Amino acid sequence: MKKLVILTFALAISSALLAQDWPQFMGPNRNSITQQDNLLKTWPESGPEVLWKVNVGIGYGGPVIKDGKVYLLDRDDKTGDIMRCFDLNTGDELWTFEYESAGEVMFPGSRSVPIVDDKHVYSCGPYGHTYCIDLETHQPVWKANVWTDFGGALPEGGGPGFGGGAGSFPTWAISQCPLIYGDLLILASQAPEAGVVAYDKNSGELKWKTPSLGLTGYVSPIIVKIDGNDHLVMITASGGGRGGQPVEPGSVVGMDPLTGEVIWEFNDWVCRIPVPSAVDAGDNKLLIAGGYELGALMIQVEKQADGTYGTKELFRTEEFGDQTKTPLFYDGYFYAEFGTNSTRDGLTCMNMDGEIMWKTKRDPDFNKGSMIVANDMILATDGTNTLYLIEPSPEAFKPVASAEILGSNPDADENSMSTRFGGATQNWAPIAMADGKLLIRDQNQMLCVKVAE
Repeated sequence: MKKLVILTFALAISSALLAQDWPQFMGPNRNSITQQDNLLKTWPESGPEVLWKVNVGIGYGGPVIKDGKVYLLDRDDKTGDIMRCFDLNTGDELWTFEYESAGEVMFPGSRSVPIVDDKHVYSCGPYGHTYCIDLETHQPVWKANVWTDFGGALPEGGGPGFGGGAGSFPTWAISQCPLIYGDLLILASQAPEAGVVAYDKNSGELKWKTPSLGLTGYVSPIIVKIDGNDHLVMITASGGGRGGQPVEPGSVVGMDPLTGEVIWEFNDWVCRIPVPSAVDAGDNKLLIAGGYELGALMIQVEKQADGTYGTKELFRTEEFGDQTKTPLFYDGYFYAEFGTNSTRDGLTCMNMDGEIMWKTKRDPDFNKGSMIVANDMILATDGTNTLYLIEPSPEAFKPVASAEILGSNPDADENSMSTRFGGATQNWAPIAMADGKLLIRDQNQMLCVKVAE
């Protein structure tokens, strides 16, 4: 009888691991790692099985998954944002909710990843519209605007704001992926009157806000462990540095997630267009990554004799970074797709001391794709057509399988700035995984791919 109980318990654990949801940006623990097991380690020549496809609007917003349902904040620039819910097993669309938010920026379309709990799905659109939608009624419980509610002005006609100055609307719009912490929903406002804001996730009541923390960027806040305690970390953009102007460094700011109180700051990060969140590297160390040839920075957060916290720089390098995604940290090594406007370093591996272990360069090329870890393997899109299965290793790039399963956007305007600079197959959205199914979207479709038994 005892053996039967143990076996039943073990099977229950195995089933729970297999069924682990992907309820937020970068997965269950916001680090792009899932406990999914039984990964398929070999693929047929045609690639892993595509279980279903659905049409989506253009953009870069990724899906989340909970309890067998997929949630995606889709967009039609002519009308507004659309929360769509699909059945994970079939791809059938179960319901939608949409609201007016017309406008188009360079690299148009959707931007962010929603977050879902037991009762609600939360999202933030490219013009700051923040919605809490009831999973049963499919109607909003509350709404707010993280930009205009705090003194931010929208660009006329919904066009690009060409941000850069304090309070300027971001050039490529707002791309906040909401974070739930207890009963709080946390986002970076970056408006003139607020840096980061927190709402009661059930009522929408504003619980706290910080003053402006610096220039606007595209970073979503993240929770890290400092001395075993939760710190909320936000990264701001740098400014100046053009036409002989002095550089105005950006900041890395640690806060109390319950109150928004600033606990520590590092004020020498140079990246005009920051996108990746901070990476918790353990032992009070944080990796800060950027694109545009600006590399990466490792800082140490330290408790001082008076009980306050300070920071120090451990190293910085121009040989590692990521333009659009937060790097993976797995088994003591960092992995990132370091494709930039001027450099194609491809998939790059770096150790804890800033030493580059290897780069794929253009063979194969990786540029603005997405990566997750499952069953001790990396699943990675390359930013264009190909999905890879990779063995993580500091020794060398070790591809196990690959398949071209994504196509170019047939409606892409070859004369538009986004196509000229980004190509016709911008498979740049974060991917998501649950129940052995990998969700990938490009500029006109979302695919569900079977990658595990």
